[in-house]
Formats: sequence, structure tokens, C-alpha cells
Amino acid sequence: MPYYASPEQVMRDRSEYARKGISRGRSVAVLTYADGVLFIAENPSSTLHKVGELYDRIGFAAVGRYSEFESLRVAGVRLADVRGYSYNRRDVTGRVIANAYAQTLGEVFTQHMKPFEVELCVAEVGDTPEADQLFRLTFDGSVVDEPDFVVMGGQAEAVSADLREHFLPGMGLADALRVGVSALSTVSPATTGGNGAPTQLTAEQLEVAVLDRRRPQRAFRRVVGAALRSLLDGGEAVAEPAPEPHTAAHAPSHPAPGTPAGLGDPAAPDTGGTAGSEGDEDPPRG
Repeated sequence: MPYYASPEQVMRDRSEYARKGISRGRSVAVLTYADGVLFIAENPSSTLHKVGELYDRIGFAAVGRYSEFESLRVAGVRLADVRGYSYNRRDVTGRVIANAYAQTLGEVFTQHMKPFEVELCVAEVGDTPEADQLFRLTFDGSVVDEPDFVVMGGQAEAVSADLREHFLPGMGLADALRVGVSALSTVSPATTGGNGAPTQLTAEQLEVAVLDRRRPQRAFRRVVGAALRSLLDGGEAVAEPAPEPHTAAHAPSHPAPGTPAGLGDPAAPDTGGTAGSEGDEDPPRG
């Protein structure tokens, strides 16, 4: 007799497998603050990023298996570029990308033997704090619109409980960063060793970025080095130079036909372009 398992048992096994893989990673927190959206990830690596840019005012954060969520990030960049070039840059929204991710994750979860061991957050900064959007996507394609913050991976429930106690809407960047880092530090293996109280995560152990609504074009920027250390110490971020004016975006390569949700080929390598890249020397080709 061939091996048989009920569909309910198969789905339970896949869900348990994906949850275990995601929980082994370090947590990521995405918070809203007065001037935009803040990404905080416990990540000692300086090259393998958990946080990135998808388009002008849309950011991406993920936990789980790096190779899988990096391929999804690249596919999201291509989807945003194709849609923005084919129609209008205003037609590229966080909801559109989140729906595409949900469809792709759902198809992988139901049709493939192994699901993606990833959890994603697609964040879009609006013109006002009320217009900010945070979309949380799980391994099975479920998508939820979160109001104030999103915590993924590791001991997410403990971090969320700490944030619910200390998070306040409309906080400044420095205050929001301290609240988020404090919540991540309570469960981090790097800070809970010994018999004393948990220590604070340092700038070298963190990956921090923001979607700043005050920037005219591309809102995404990373907070590193002296700026990050200044914020963690209670100061203000080091001022950065004003961004250069942008020109029209170049024509992106179109995804392969038949790919789920129009995300392109998730396994295709990154070509090196940045999300929503502008300022290329070659003019767009019709």
C-alpha cells in the first residue's frame, strides 16, 4: 500500500516544521515613530541583511532562512520596478507587494513538500503617521495589517509583550529605538548570560534602518556607525547630507512568464540594482 497521510496532518506537519525553523532565528522588530517606520534587527553580520529597501517608500524585513527570504526580497524589488515603470510610481504600494508575497508563500506552502521557513514584514511610510502601513506575512501566506509594531522570529511573544508595555504612538526616533532595543535585549542569547540582569544590545550587534517620511524621494536609509551609537546613548542621529535630485528610473528586466503572483523568479540571482533605483546614466528605453 502506498504511504498515505490526511491533508490535515500534512498541513500540521508543514506548519510545525516552518515554525521551528523561524523560532531558531533572532528576532526583528518593526515600529512606527513620529517621522516614519523604524526597523531593528539583532544581526551581528555586516553583509547579510535582514532589512532592506523594496521601493521609494517601502521597506522589507524578514526572519528565517536567509537564502529564502533574500530571494523573496529580490523578487519584490523586480515586481516593484516593473509595476512602477509600466504604470506609475504611485501604483507601487505596500499592499500590492504584500498581496504578491502572500500568494507566492501560499502556493509554496500548499504545493511543495517543504514550505519557506520565513516570516516577512512589508512596511510603507505615508505622508502622515496615520497613513503608515505594516503588513506581516507568515510562511503559509497569511497577511495581517498591524497598527503600531510587528515582531517576528525568536521569542516574538515575549518581545511583543514588552513592547505593548512600553511602546507609545508618536515617539521620537531615539525613544522608539531605545524601546525596541530594550525589548529585543530581554530575550537575546547575547545579553542574557550570567546571573545578572540582561545587558543591552550594542550597535555592533544591531541592524537598524528607517523609512523617513521627511525625505522627498527614497525614504529608506540605514542607521549605522556614529549615528546609531549616538541614538543608543540618548542623543540625536548625526545629520546626513541632503539627497541628490533623482532622474527617471531605468527600464527593469521583466520577470519570467508563469511565475506565481508576478514576483519573477525567486531563485534568480540579484543583478546588483537597488530597490527603485534612480539616477542611472542611460535614459529609459520604451
